Amino acid sequence: MALLTRDGDDLLLSCYLQPRASRTEIIGEHDGALKIRLSAPPVDGAANAELVAFLAKLCGVPKQQVVIESGATGRRKRVRISGVSNIPAPLQGSGVR
Repeated sequence: MALLTRDGDDLLLSCYLQPRASRTEIIGEHDGALKIRLSAPPVDGAANAELVAFLAKLCGVPKQQVVIESGATGRRKRVRISGVSNIPAPLQGSGVR
């Protein structure tokens, strides 16, 4: 799977997360996935909640439109973001297919 794939108005992201970082940010690619640092720890769903909030803000959509489709308990995740008309600048170099 590409880092970023279009499915109609949805974006599908393949992500690799690094929890407990100093700040939340996209830092590039890691083994075929978009590498994202999260400041939240991977405890009680805190990292997943921060990922959803971060991607929702980045794409300008409500948090309800960001869904972790697979990998909820691991570092590798597949995320669907619904209703995105324009790809945000930080994601544009991610090889959209």
